[in-house]
Amino acid sequence: MIDHLRGRFGVEPVCRVLNLCPGTYYGRKRRPPSARAQRDAVLIEQIKEVHQANYGVYGSRRVHRQLRRQGVPVARCTVERLMREHGLEGVRRGSHRRTTTPDETAPRPPDLVNRRFVADRPDRLWLADITYVRTWEGWVYVAFVLDAFSRRIVGWQLADHLRTDLPLDAWRWRCGNAAETDGRRPAA
Repeated sequence: MIDHLRGRFGVEPVCRVLNLCPGTYYGRKRRPPSARAQRDAVLIEQIKEVHQANYGVYGSRRVHRQLRRQGVPVARCTVERLMREHGLEGVRRGSHRRTTTPDETAPRPPDLVNRRFVADRPDRLWLADITYVRTWEGWVYVAFVLDAFSRRIVGWQLADHLRTDLPLDAWRWRCGNAAETDGRRPAA
C-alpha cells in the first residue's frame, strides 16, 4: 500500500497516517524474503508444473500426492494454501444439482412483509425454505415451514421430486395441525 502511494505523497506522510514508523517500512524493504516466502516461491512453481501437467484437473489432494511421489516433502495444508492464493483449482466431480429454473415471463408474487422476517407472536408469520441432500438412493428434497417468532420448524415434508406441491404439502400439513404447538408430525 505504501509503495502504491509513495509516488504521490511520499513515504513519511503515508506512514504518519497509518501510524507506522518510516524505519519499519525501509527495514522491511531491505530485509530479504523470509524462509517461508522463499520456500513458497519454489513450491508454487512445482505445484503449477504438476497442475498444468495434469491439464488443470488436479485439486490440492492429488497435487499433494503427486509432489510426495516426486520426493517433495510438503504438507497438504501448504499445498491447499498456495493453490488458493494463486487461484489454482481442480475439477469437481459429481453432478451439480440445479434446483430452480425460473420462468422469466411468470409474474412474481408481491413481498408482503418487505423482507422483514420478524413476528411479535407465534403463528403470525411463517417462512418456507427448501433444501436437498444427496443420499445413496438419490436426491431427497426437504421443505420446511418455520415460525418467524420462535425460529422453530413447525412443518416439513420430504420428497424425491422438486415440484410445487412439496412446499405446499409442508404448508398444508402445518395448517392442518396449527392447533399443535410441538411441531411433531402425527401418526398416520
